[in-house]
Amino acid sequence: MWDLACPDWADRIRQGRPLIPPLPLDKAEAARAVAIFNRLRVPDVIGQPSFAEAAGDWFRDIVAALFGSLDAKTFERMLREIFVLVPKKNSKTTGGAAMMLTALLMNRRPRAEFLLIGPTQDVSKLAFGQAVGMIDADPDGFLQKRMHVREHLKEITNRKTRAVLKIKTFDPSILTGVKPAGVLIDELHVMSTMADADRVIGQIRGGLLPNPEGFLVFITTQSERQPAGVFRAELMNARAVRDGTLKGVASLPVLYEFPPEIATDPEQWQDPAHWRMVTPNAGRSITIQRLAQEFDRAKATGEEEVRRWASQHLNIEIGLGLMSDRWAGALYWERRADPDLTLESLLRRSEVAVVGIDGGGMDDLLGLVVLGRERETRRWLCWARAWVHECALARRKEIAPRLLDFKQQGDLWVIADDSDEDVQGVADIVEQVEAAGLLPPKHAIGVDPVGINEIVDELTLRGFDTNPETGRITGIRQGWTLSNTIQSTARGLAKGDLVHAGQPLMAWCVGNAKVEPRGNAIAITKQTAGTAKIDPFMALLNASALMAMNPSAASAPVIFAL
Repeated sequence: MWDLACPDWADRIRQGRPLIPPLPLDKAEAARAVAIFNRLRVPDVIGQPSFAEAAGDWFRDIVAALFGSLDAKTFERMLREIFVLVPKKNSKTTGGAAMMLTALLMNRRPRAEFLLIGPTQDVSKLAFGQAVGMIDADPDGFLQKRMHVREHLKEITNRKTRAVLKIKTFDPSILTGVKPAGVLIDELHVMSTMADADRVIGQIRGGLLPNPEGFLVFITTQSERQPAGVFRAELMNARAVRDGTLKGVASLPVLYEFPPEIATDPEQWQDPAHWRMVTPNAGRSITIQRLAQEFDRAKATGEEEVRRWASQHLNIEIGLGLMSDRWAGALYWERRADPDLTLESLLRRSEVAVVGIDGGGMDDLLGLVVLGRERETRRWLCWARAWVHECALARRKEIAPRLLDFKQQGDLWVIADDSDEDVQGVADIVEQVEAAGLLPPKHAIGVDPVGINEIVDELTLRGFDTNPETGRITGIRQGWTLSNTIQSTARGLAKGDLVHAGQPLMAWCVGNAKVEPRGNAIAITKQTAGTAKIDPFMALLNASALMAMNPSAASAPVIFAL
């Protein structure tokens, strides 16, 4: 197994050096592939230049690595997969079409099947058009004679080997059961939001196994939203291989993204002086000057467009999906993350704590927030957890991949439809806060009164006073009556008086929250969030309404030994 780690990638990308580490390639095979690739012509550019002129060395290096990794004796490909993360305007789709035409010409297996898969019909149509245009643009007519094009099927057949390149749109019903010799998937981040995307890619991988020379290439930009599902999984694996923390994987990562100190500092990544690092085709299909002009246009539109533009053209990973009707606090959410904050450390640092709960039907989340007030600083400390029934994953397929990510991260528990683990889990956490001596004697637990009967019953069984008049559970009126809490919580984030555990689940919910005017007030409701979920965020508002009452603990807080 080859070592594909590139631990000095940050230095390489700053210096404009290749991001592929030295590999023991078959130099003759690699050179042959590059020669074929270079000979192809870009069909939609004036003069139809060859890829020898129009493509950057960065893409030639990928072509050389893929085809030069084939063992000449065993015909086994040592690089089974390649994951390329590159911004838009770097000839990603055109280069991918040229790579697959190269594969069709390099292939030795009779009647082999190659697939180029786009996320939408428009992308697939573009890729097919580019591939056919390259054949038509061949100056001496060799490709026209060798290749048979069937426009209606979006297929290109090599007449000599009968191998075929099929251009398809991502569709589970079409891609199930395929046994290709090579696959290129364009714009994985778009496909990751589709139902069963992980299952389909798993089947593609399985279909490649019988062919020892089989390969799978992902070429994608960063996601316009917070990475989720199969895209996030593949990206995290690629980063782990690159950084050397994941060994024994025959997948080559080629990631054009800023070093962390630049990616997390807006002043740095917004500086065009740094953009060449992540624009490998600069000076060919795109110029830094043109990018700067487009960036100025994005800034004139607003912050949301800046973030979207940066994700697509600079591969900046978005943490919050901001919208024009966003909650004002979303702008400050990422800045107030305390990664060291856990439930245990919150209880240790707090002089008092309240609990917010928000739940809905079985296809909603049940959200819980523990909100503590820190000793001395009096800052509010926020930690969250949520539960979801399995049926919600089936009903809400568009968000199921993201919910499964939160499960893996430990913030969301997926439970059986006939289980009461969510009710038990809420009660367990309430008891944990109570045992720490932090819950107030009244107004300790803030709830949306709808849909919490089972929780009230469980807390009653455990000895909590749940009488609505005298007890510790307080119903928080929703809708426009939460207006003051919505605004004061945003102000707390802006001033740094509210910090949180940096949980991706809460970041997602905050990004989903939409504000709508109600007379002189504002409201945030689940209806305005649509299919996205905000239950844990609403639990935060319920807890904030109680903390604003300036409570004191019912008993002396337990001081934990440090």
